[in-house]
Amino acid sequence: MATQVIVVNGGSSSGKSGIVRCLQAVLPEPWLAFGVDSLIEAMPGSGAGISFEADGGVSVGPEFMTLEAAWAKGIAAMAHAGARVIIDDVFLGGSSTQERWRRVLEGLDVLWVGVRCEAAVAAGREIARGDRVRGMAEKQAEIVHQGVAYDVEVDTAATESLECARTIAAHVR
Repeated sequence: MATQVIVVNGGSSSGKSGIVRCLQAVLPEPWLAFGVDSLIEAMPGSGAGISFEADGGVSVGPEFMTLEAAWAKGIAAMAHAGARVIIDDVFLGGSSTQERWRRVLEGLDVLWVGVRCEAAVAAGREIARGDRVRGMAEKQAEIVHQGVAYDVEVDTAATESLECARTIAAHVR
């Protein structure tokens, strides 16, 4: 079976979004990309159950979990309908987040990708971006990978986005 979904997981400012854009450029077929940042931007007002703490921590409540589950099912439905899909996510729950995705993506051929980036490098990117709560990148650098199983991993502290995308693309069937 050909790869239908690529799930890219990494902490804030790890370089996932750049890799996803490069993947869309290097993969021979068209792939749709959906990121958790877009989900958060689509939420009403106060973020509907997600809060960003001053120290960079992120808390999610039941409202967010309900909306996130519906979003995930919608993405899975597109893949089941024949669209190739790249998901750009931050597994705040580590292996439990991966398990939620596994259930939603059941029956699809999924490539699981870990995007690692040294905490200090991600923190520097976070400062340069200026659109994130300081401390988020450092807090998420390792926790998002706890207990998560990957088919391929890349390290953006040592490798540019395009080369990471080429490494991932080599694993797409």
